[in-house]
Amino acid sequence: MPEKPLAQIPPATRELYEKGIAAIQKNNLDYAITLLTSVLRTEPGFYEAREALRASQHKRAAGSRSFFKKLVGSASSLTRGKLALRSNPLEALQVAEDTLNEDPSNVDAHELLAEAALAAQFPKTALLSLEVAFKVRPGSRKLALNLAHALGELGNRPRAEKIYKDLLANNPHDPELNQLLKNLLAERTMQEGGYSGLADGEGSYRDILKDKDEARSLEQQNRTVKDQGVAGQLIADYEARLAAEPNHLKLMRDLAELHLKRDEFGRAREYLERILTVGGVNDPMILELLRNTRLAEFDRAVAALDQTAPEYPAQLEELRKARMSWQLDDAKRRAEQNPTDLTIKFELGALYLQAGRLGEAIPELQRAQNNPNRRIAAMNLLAQAFAKRGMNDLAAKKLQEAIKEKLVFDDETKELRYQLGVVLEKMGRPQEAIEQFKAIYEQDVAYRDVTERVDAFYAAQ
Repeated sequence: MPEKPLAQIPPATRELYEKGIAAIQKNNLDYAITLLTSVLRTEPGFYEAREALRASQHKRAAGSRSFFKKLVGSASSLTRGKLALRSNPLEALQVAEDTLNEDPSNVDAHELLAEAALAAQFPKTALLSLEVAFKVRPGSRKLALNLAHALGELGNRPRAEKIYKDLLANNPHDPELNQLLKNLLAERTMQEGGYSGLADGEGSYRDILKDKDEARSLEQQNRTVKDQGVAGQLIADYEARLAAEPNHLKLMRDLAELHLKRDEFGRAREYLERILTVGGVNDPMILELLRNTRLAEFDRAVAALDQTAPEYPAQLEELRKARMSWQLDDAKRRAEQNPTDLTIKFELGALYLQAGRLGEAIPELQRAQNNPNRRIAAMNLLAQAFAKRGMNDLAAKKLQEAIKEKLVFDDETKELRYQLGVVLEKMGRPQEAIEQFKAIYEQDVAYRDVTERVDAFYAAQ
């Protein structure tokens, strides 16, 4: 039962989620928690709702019950959750979440939630609680093993490998740890060597032969020819049906997607725009598909350039500028149509920053900070905009503020600390800067160039 992104959530449940987000923005946290909890009862694998609920819980950390009531209620509930763990992990997951609604710092609840999430195959959900629990109980073998397991499931093998090696440093002859590390290293070898298809029966040894790229290319060409033929037949059938039912929106959507498969972007855009005209509303999913179609046209134009031609660099730069200009115009248009949509504000601010238009980026990103789902990312980009303007003190302050709001040490935290280290270096504060890089190094030695920075620092001592 994999975790689900927003696009896979049914409309009714998605509407509840959006109401919950709106309640967070209005600081109506009790209502937000009620709505998001209801969403997760229906869709326990909806990670974005889980993340929003966790943020709401911590924001309303004081709660309405006394500490004694929290303690008594939590102990009783968690006992019930542990009993449910083996037979019904989703029930245990909800019990743990109910406890966190009252006491978001309850480590036992985080530990139970993580176990239930792993049993339900929700590694991202598990990681959200494991980071919190492991920070409080770094000596817990059980938490360390669960954390390494979740990291491995999510593809962060270097950090999982480090956790196993740290455990083995204290117990070098532990057979379970040695086997877990061996399995992890084998998975990495399979992945990097192209052997992964053999394990699930979907590959063959041909995939690891010297000429595997040539074989894959030939297979892809044959599959493409077949798919193109099927798509062409479907297009003819759907167009005949659409002639009889000219307002059939689903047929238009299907035709647009078929043309996209054939890289016929102009025809795809015609049908998408027709949907907006016939439907009479600016469907955000269709608008997003239109945007992606136009961007795909730019990408195809870049791929079609002759890289050996002397004019290639100039042509590439011209297309890059045209793409950026179109993206900005599109984002500004959507922002004008939806002036309260903070997600679009974030997108527009990020594009302004990318284009070097710092004066326009800053106000958009400042507004985007009010979106709980984009708040930390907006603060990061805002700090980068300040730094590019030479306002390093403001950049450092904004990054420190964002780091304080992070509950887990994830990739976003690494990026914030890295940017803060760079800014502190510019401010002539090398000792404070290296502390940021060392904090990342402790968790992930492979992140950017932190190993080189930390090694250089110690070599200079």
